[in-house]
Amino acid sequence: MVKIGDVELGEFPLLLAPMEDVSDPPFRAICKQYGADMMYTEFISVEGLIRDARKSVQKLDIYPEERPIGIQIFGSNLESMMRAAEMVEEAKPEVLDINYGCPVKKVVNRCAGAGILKDIPRMVELTKAVVNSTNLPVTVKTRLGWDANSIKIDEVAERLQDVGIKALSIHGRTRQQMYKGEADWTLIGKIKDNPRIHIPIFGNGDIKTPEKAKEYKERYNVDGIMIGRGAIGNPWIFNQIKHYLKTGEHLPEPQLIDKLTAVRQHLRHSVEWKGEVLGILEMRRHYTNYFRGLRNIKYFRSQLVLENNLDGIFQILNEIEQTYSEVQV
Repeated sequence: MVKIGDVELGEFPLLLAPMEDVSDPPFRAICKQYGADMMYTEFISVEGLIRDARKSVQKLDIYPEERPIGIQIFGSNLESMMRAAEMVEEAKPEVLDINYGCPVKKVVNRCAGAGILKDIPRMVELTKAVVNSTNLPVTVKTRLGWDANSIKIDEVAERLQDVGIKALSIHGRTRQQMYKGEADWTLIGKIKDNPRIHIPIFGNGDIKTPEKAKEYKERYNVDGIMIGRGAIGNPWIFNQIKHYLKTGEHLPEPQLIDKLTAVRQHLRHSVEWKGEVLGILEMRRHYTNYFRGLRNIKYFRSQLVLENNLDGIFQILNEIEQTYSEVQV
């Protein structure tokens, strides 16, 4: 049984990665429905949180059906990180996660996210302060290092464990790589095999098929897998991996009706949480992913991203169902 503190996650948990502008409550609800064992919020700026910025505070929203869930924060100021940790605890997640992996320039330039990979002592100092500021189990998500010449993930894992984190998720790329090239899990496996490491180690990067999940589980001996981009438009991946690991067989691929059901649910959740205008607007980024591989979908997809009325969108979805009723997706 894999545990983060006292939070039980099963024998080999599949985690939904925190993704900015993606892993909001509507998306998380769909992933949970299709097998995610634990999820994380979009990352939250500690500066925005302590200043009561609406967008940051809204990201603290948690719904009962999502649990267990971790709230992820990022920042570089010691006092702000500590104050934000106290605010996160008030939201009552199961876990508080610190982001030391975001490669985006505007985050990195503030010595936050992956920017702190250039200052490991500072990373350790911030982590220790957060651990001491909350009763929640604290976890960390990070990358292998800043670039190929400064990979220190073995040192990072030991030092963060020593100051009290309860699990570590590692994306198998450096900050310099961004999301290019292939994720290297070799060092993730090395961390897991380190006899000094006793906390769960979760691998992240490029898991998009059940076969690869099984291969990496067995090759690198990780305690679980964190899935990010592979779940966008494909929330079924969690149950597909679980079934394959258990039976060695594939679940049937989702059919058109399955995709439409997920889209309709996602859209309803989005409007309920964000309001009709913003809910419709932010749902647009998901249509391409949900309908990827569907022949001649371009016309309907363009209609979906132009329509501003909720009833109109549902009508377009009904037209898609009628038009492709015989199509096997």
